[in-house]
Amino acid sequence: MRWHFAEFCLDTDRRELRRRGEAVRIEPQAFDLLEHLIVHRDRLVTRDDLIEGVWGGRIVSESALATCINAARVAVGDSGDRQALIRTIPRKGLRFVGDAREEVGASSAPPPAPVPLPDRPSIAVLPFDNLGADPAQDYFADGIVEGIITGLCRARWLFVIARNSSFAYKGRAVPVTQVGRELGVRYVLGGSIQRAGSRVRIGAQLLDTTTGAHLWAERFDRVLEDVFALQDEVAVAVVGALAPRLEDAEIARARRKPTDSLDAYDLVLRGMAEHRRWTRDAITEALRLYMASTAIDDRFAMAHSLASLCYHERAANGWMADRDSESAEAMRLAARALELGRDDAAILACVASVYAQIAQDIEAASDLIAEALAIDANQAYAWLLRGWVKAWNCASEEAIESFQTMMRLSPLDPHVFRAQAGIGAAHLVARRFEEARLWAERAHRANPVYGPPLRVAAAALAHAGRLEDARRVMAELRANDPGLRIANLRQRAPWRAEAFAVLADGLRLAGLPE
Repeated sequence: MRWHFAEFCLDTDRRELRRRGEAVRIEPQAFDLLEHLIVHRDRLVTRDDLIEGVWGGRIVSESALATCINAARVAVGDSGDRQALIRTIPRKGLRFVGDAREEVGASSAPPPAPVPLPDRPSIAVLPFDNLGADPAQDYFADGIVEGIITGLCRARWLFVIARNSSFAYKGRAVPVTQVGRELGVRYVLGGSIQRAGSRVRIGAQLLDTTTGAHLWAERFDRVLEDVFALQDEVAVAVVGALAPRLEDAEIARARRKPTDSLDAYDLVLRGMAEHRRWTRDAITEALRLYMASTAIDDRFAMAHSLASLCYHERAANGWMADRDSESAEAMRLAARALELGRDDAAILACVASVYAQIAQDIEAASDLIAEALAIDANQAYAWLLRGWVKAWNCASEEAIESFQTMMRLSPLDPHVFRAQAGIGAAHLVARRFEEARLWAERAHRANPVYGPPLRVAAAALAHAGRLEDARRVMAELRANDPGLRIANLRQRAPWRAEAFAVLADGLRLAGLPE
């Protein structure tokens, strides 16, 4: 099906918009919105009509709807005045008022055979549109994209299309589904850059190439001072926000697969979905799934590292049934992960946490964290663990800085409560008891079964003289971790003597038995 109007042709089979034969760049949802308005040009189209017809009834913010409408207007050169093709009827809706002619027929050339998808999540970062008045600013947009590609390449679990292939689409309006077929990727990141004086606005959106669905979108407003510093800052922000979204999308995809077609990677994704629930039963199930993955592929470093991480979390929360045997298995898995994935920052960070928690070898853990961050300075979990190591060693300010870096790199991280708890612990060690309580309670609200926030809150309240509140928190702590005593408190975390004294003295005052 093709629709001809003004100087344009909208080809719904090939999902292309052309002006005088030249391709016009248009995002998938703006294309769908334009098609919907043309098909229903005989009547007024309301906001609810658009949400139902273009978004399938999903919840859509006013800003997202306005952005999509504006993108459709820009694509057809529509300024929104009285001669516009898309006319706004105030407080009622939209109408397509151009003369549109329908043409039915097959596309002139069959699409090429799709490139097969790799065996891991895959993404292409397309050139960002320069929405400013100065075409010479294209270099700035290209620099942002190159920075994002470089940042994504540090994630070893992700297959990233090289810049030269991605930039082949510069200036072309190609549907993301076509990009997915031609490059063999499951996801596409696109965006735009608009510069006005000393300010720059950068928009980015992640799309699924198999469905054309939007998975994530964000806008970054910055003051333009040092161009290269700004490029680095935005690239880090996009990569940090994007990685959890890609992980969420892959987990959702794995959960939809039938159970009789699971392979090693899908078992890991299912394990990660359980892992995020952070309950005792969920961690047990995650461990089972990770171990099943290692049984299929004994050389899968990620599966070994995540399985060892489950034992770390069982130890931290007092969930181990047999500490000696479970600790030995944790170290075996960590050693195997290190043997297979020494060049992967995420694996190094997981192994470091096991060395710190299970072996209580802070020096080895610190070396592994430094190694991880040398490979990938955007590795959020490494910054999280660095924060805890600094807090355990009484370096409170460095700890807080590390936790804040983790939260900046991964603001949507499902485990951000661990950074919040860590900031509370750092304040506790520094004897800032009110700040410690506030951060610990924030972490506890995010995850009521995670042990460290309750320990920090009880100790902080007791040191502050609020013994009644401290004992109330202690009752909840002991209900979650009934085996906890002063004698085995160090098994939960490798606190340095001075830091341990602050924590233990507070918990004694709150009522924790020796």
